[in-house]
Amino acid sequence: MTSPLFVDAPDQLMSVEQMRSMSGLEFIQGIVEGRHPAPPICRTMNFHFLEATKGRVVCEGAPLFKHYNPIGGVHGGWFGTLIDSCVACAVQTALPQGFGYTTLEYRVNITRPLLEGSEKVHAIGEVLHVGRRTGTAEGKIVGADTGKLYAFGTTTCLVLEL
Repeated sequence: MTSPLFVDAPDQLMSVEQMRSMSGLEFIQGIVEGRHPAPPICRTMNFHFLEATKGRVVCEGAPLFKHYNPIGGVHGGWFGTLIDSCVACAVQTALPQGFGYTTLEYRVNITRPLLEGSEKVHAIGEVLHVGRRTGTAEGKIVGADTGKLYAFGTTTCLVLEL
């Protein structure tokens, strides 16, 4: 795995013109390979893009203490961020050059808790359908070593011309 290319300011992100010049798969694979900047949320939520093929994205991460909720477990937003990232980016990998997405809605069901020091997890997103106006995908968060299911969810994305 290549180390993620983290950036510290908006002007270090790829421009719309740069993104417009490649397919969605080329764009996401560039993040996986460290040729394109990783989204800043990756550093905040402690995950990175592990693999990308057409219609499928895998992220890897582990929660930290800073991701805890008031009652001492990992906040549901951490699970939501990983699911939203893998499923929406799976939709992006199916889009042609010049197109992007925005999340219209997503849903997450958490099946078991995670804590700091728990195993690393994989967030796996797979496309169900991509059309001219919308894309849908489903995803799950599983233990990287055990395969235990921690969460699952779906998204609907609006397809946009960049």
